[in-house]
Amino acid sequence: MNTSHLMSLRLLPIAFVAVCPLFAQNNYEIQVYGSETVAPGHTMLELHSNYTFSGSKYVVDGMVPTNDALHETVEITQGLNDWSELGFYIFTSDNHYGYGYGWVGDHIRPRVRVPEEWHWPVGVSLSLEFGYQRALYSPDTWTLEIRPIIDKQIGRWYLAFNPSLDRSFHGPSVSQGVVFSPNFKAGYDVTKKVNVGFEYYGSLGPVTGFDALYEQEQQIVPCIDLNLSPDWEFNAGVGVGMTRSTDHLLVKVIIGRRFDWSRKPKAN
Repeated sequence: MNTSHLMSLRLLPIAFVAVCPLFAQNNYEIQVYGSETVAPGHTMLELHSNYTFSGSKYVVDGMVPTNDALHETVEITQGLNDWSELGFYIFTSDNHYGYGYGWVGDHIRPRVRVPEEWHWPVGVSLSLEFGYQRALYSPDTWTLEIRPIIDKQIGRWYLAFNPSLDRSFHGPSVSQGVVFSPNFKAGYDVTKKVNVGFEYYGSLGPVTGFDALYEQEQQIVPCIDLNLSPDWEFNAGVGVGMTRSTDHLLVKVIIGRRFDWSRKPKAN
């Protein structure tokens, strides 16, 4: 085998990475939000656990692969009044390929909603999420998400739409400007305590001109929600990527506990 052939073989992995779009690294907070905010005097504590069975296997732009990665996020949300709340996220990742467990970053998220006394036909709220994530896990280290939230209960059906807008302030995606990332949920109440349905997550590209389909992130997540207690929430699903720019297979679980600090202790 001559030198030129050897050089070509050595360059094959590099060429493969160069032509493949970057896989999503946002598998930390996989959730379609409802419009309701946490009640004043209450705190919601949630653990998001997401495991990627089939994802990226190469280091691209200094970002570790997502394959066989466990991403866990602690979300703490405090109700401020009848129409607003403040959320805080702690992102962590346990990656194979010798990277181990590490802190990824933190985000803060204020959210306001249309008060119930306005009697709108649909629930409406607006979330702003801003924060930092280490370049080892996301080349775009400082980002802002603007997430309008619209939802509606129609009989046994629950529908929610989050047409999010994302903006990077430091990293390779700065030049893209504002990116459109729509999320959608449709669920059906099988019983009063069990809801089954699906969630959709997408990142279509800049609002000035969407990316080609193979460069977009498109994911469908069949899911189940259990409403076993007013104080607890449970959501689980299996995510299936529909484009080559999306992690192909993952499992997500959200467990939440609501604490009411306004409750008076029971008398003996």
